Amino acid sequence: MSEPKPLPLSQELLALARDGASERVSIADLLDGIRSHARATLLLLFAIPNTLPGIPGTSAITGLPLVFLTLQMLLGRPVWLPGLIANRSITRSALLSVLTRAEPWLARVEKLLTPRLLPLSSDRMVQVIGGGCVVLSLLIMLPIPFGNMLPAVAIILISLGLMQRDGVLIIAGSTVAWLGLATLGVVYWALLKATIFVFFGAFAV
Repeated sequence: MSEPKPLPLSQELLALARDGASERVSIADLLDGIRSHARATLLLLFAIPNTLPGIPGTSAITGLPLVFLTLQMLLGRPVWLPGLIANRSITRSALLSVLTRAEPWLARVEKLLTPRLLPLSSDRMVQVIGGGCVVLSLLIMLPIPFGNMLPAVAIILISLGLMQRDGVLIIAGSTVAWLGLATLGVVYWALLKATIFVFFGAFAV
């Protein structure tokens, strides 16, 4: 008898959120329920809320786990979360709401995934990519309105690419990452110019 076909990731994430009777679900619970690609799946789970408008304070909650996971990725370490992070929890209904909103477009991306440009998902490249994802995770934590969206989208695309060894999606995620960096660079430059203008304006005769 053949084994049942595994669920698509989008459906697996929804099932993960639905399973269990408790009102809250911890990060440790999620990690225990992930069948494969634990790091990439957790990166997805923490990045997705940052792409959805109307969820205030998201970056403050998801940023630290993202930084921790991407640092391990850079160092080539297995997934491990300290109690400070693993014991954090959210309501099951909130998690389900986020994943339900993300499921349609996540399912569309899944249909495009296929193994290609395999050297981009080698162990060494994963570490290099991890370095870039550390920077993206730090950017997500910055308190800039909508400034976390492009870095989060980049992490999502890269995570999906690593799951399926799809180098094209990894390139797409890297492109979005550079776009996010450029956008934030423009924002910070504008803020710096405005600060200088106000500072010197205050001392103008």
